[in-house]
Amino acid sequence: MTTALHTDADSTSAAVTRTRRVAILALALGGFGIGTTEFVSMGLLPNIAGSLDISEPTAGHVISAYALGVVVGAPLIAAATARMSRRTLLIALMVAFVVGNAATVFAPTYGTLMAARFVAGLPHGAYFGVAALVAAHLAGAGSRAKAVGQVMMGLSVANVVGVPAATWLGDSLGWRTAFGVVVVIGLLTIAALIRYLPPLTGMTMSNPMTELGALARPQVWFTLLIGIVGFGGMFAFYTYIHTTLTDVSGLPGGLVPIALMLFGIGMVVGNIVGGALADRNVVGTLVAGLVSIVVALLAFVAVAGNVWTALVLVFVVGVTGSALVPALQTRLMDVADDAQTLAAALNHSALNVANAGGAWLGGLVIAGGFGYRAPSVLGAGLGVAGLVMLAVAVFAQRRTTDKANSVAAEIDTPVGVH
Repeated sequence: MTTALHTDADSTSAAVTRTRRVAILALALGGFGIGTTEFVSMGLLPNIAGSLDISEPTAGHVISAYALGVVVGAPLIAAATARMSRRTLLIALMVAFVVGNAATVFAPTYGTLMAARFVAGLPHGAYFGVAALVAAHLAGAGSRAKAVGQVMMGLSVANVVGVPAATWLGDSLGWRTAFGVVVVIGLLTIAALIRYLPPLTGMTMSNPMTELGALARPQVWFTLLIGIVGFGGMFAFYTYIHTTLTDVSGLPGGLVPIALMLFGIGMVVGNIVGGALADRNVVGTLVAGLVSIVVALLAFVAVAGNVWTALVLVFVVGVTGSALVPALQTRLMDVADDAQTLAAALNHSALNVANAGGAWLGGLVIAGGFGYRAPSVLGAGLGVAGLVMLAVAVFAQRRTTDKANSVAAEIDTPVGVH
């Protein structure tokens, strides 16, 4: 009888574990679609410009429109939907994502394309923020960061598979085809979420005012700034990697997609490693990640003239940069208290600010005549700045904790006892 009970319990436990894994995979599929639509525009700018009879720099504004949608949408949606079921919200966000990308496919003019890309970006941050919280809830306390990393892996895999495939289709059949593929991925994600995501009744609901309370917490801002500054270093490097590899390293232009694929594979590895390490020590993982970014970027500057060592470092930078993401997301969960949805969503606004800021600063040093190694030097400097920011955050947190413990000790001390 006891054996039968154990067998039934083991079967139930295995079934629950499988359900959780499939649900997290469904969430990662949405991340795959979002990653594909975010980065595929970069490879199709000449096609978009030619189709709409505009210059390539003007076509580049569609990337900015998407990023602006992410920055604006993440906090607004997270706060406004605080009372909504997390399951319902995730499905609704993916529906909005499909609508924005379908509008991209059929946009007849530059203006309507800009509007469509802005709409497509709106659900990005909120989706990843809520998906991270749901994944952490499903995985349990000991595997939160690992589960967050699995969701974010969809974004990384997109750089290895989704973006190259969609770019190839866009080149072959017209750029609108690439976004048509994204629509299909979005529809598949909606179906997977409806089929496999459980009701999530155990997740605590919030309200808009509580969520907005995250903005009053210094540790939330510290963590966001660590992401903006530290992650900005990786984007200063990555934005100009094409010309750096061809002009400095001597890589043939036709092989640059291989280098970008190496970077994407590095991101996948980084998410796995970063998630596992962050479950053991979040702050330690952030320190290790930032130090590794600094070392990798400085090493790239030193060896960029050799194509083989440069390619190895491209992979390493992908690993070190993406390893930060699960740790940043988990730290935001830890410091946001009861405003986790907004804090988690803001992480993706911060990463998009890092994207824009790193690219802008990298462009400034190139325009200043310092050459294409300079963005990597700048990126290493931003990594150091991220470490300084992290040190200040940890110091401030410990000081606040010590002060709270001191006050609690005084309250607990009986009157007259010294």
